[in-house]
Amino acid sequence: MAGVARKAPAKRKAKSPSPRQKMLQASWVDTLIRILPLTEKEVQRIVTWVILAVLTLLALVAAQYAGLTAAAYQQYAALAAKAGFQVKRVPVTGMERVDQLKVYQLVLAEKDRAMPLVDIEKIRADLLQYGWIKDARVSRRLPDTLAVEIIERKPAALWQRNGRYSLIDANGIVLANVRAGEGGDLPTLNGNEANEHIVALNALLDNASALKSQVSGASWIGKRRWDLQFQTGETLALPEGEAEAAKALLNFARLDGVHRLLGRDLIHFDLRDPDRAYFRKAPKAKPVKVENNDNNENNEITSKNNGLTA
Repeated sequence: MAGVARKAPAKRKAKSPSPRQKMLQASWVDTLIRILPLTEKEVQRIVTWVILAVLTLLALVAAQYAGLTAAAYQQYAALAAKAGFQVKRVPVTGMERVDQLKVYQLVLAEKDRAMPLVDIEKIRADLLQYGWIKDARVSRRLPDTLAVEIIERKPAALWQRNGRYSLIDANGIVLANVRAGEGGDLPTLNGNEANEHIVALNALLDNASALKSQVSGASWIGKRRWDLQFQTGETLALPEGEAEAAKALLNFARLDGVHRLLGRDLIHFDLRDPDRAYFRKAPKAKPVKVENNDNNENNEITSKNNGLTA
């Protein structure tokens, strides 16, 4: 009928969770808490830190892609520091030979800095400037730890040139300057730029593994070839060229295996000529005249006796 107002349809009330659903939710949470070896407060604290960590990472990503101003980023870093994301601990591991004072001066400068302001790549690049450090791993351990792991280089030889001595690694990188005699049992490389050829030298010695352990040093001659020094005092002159030197060294190893050349009266072996080998003996020591005092005394006694007899 006209003129009769229609009633608006009644709004449906949202169904509240049934007591059974509430019981299932509560029992699921309780079961999880019972399974974990943590108290309810510890679980809540962990969840809070996880949420803060996720928010911090999201903020860092947003700052990079949204191009926040420096002032806004500083403000954000200050808020992160107040929330507990601030460097309080800087554990450093892996240091044995490296100058620990230099490392700590660098990494401890980050202490009390807000985590978002810590430049991990710069710290790593600065650490790699030290010769002893082969690699460095720097990582944030939220909320307050900056962990640094040092991987050191190992000394492989003592490099001597123009009266200066340095420890170098297997790639020829200078680790530290030392004094004469401080190389221990390390082999000695002599000559300018000898460190740049240590990789090739090790590859050369690998051709004669039986001799490698007996080599005490090597000299880079004329920037083109090696002279090898042995622990027994001999010197072996090798030809220039990697293939030629390897062939000569292998031939010498065979000769030494058959004739025992090392440790005898030979002091120099020259294999620069591919068709002929030259050996040099140690010079013979000249006999030293020693006066016999016993004979002199006997002569004196005989003279006296002869005098008495006469």
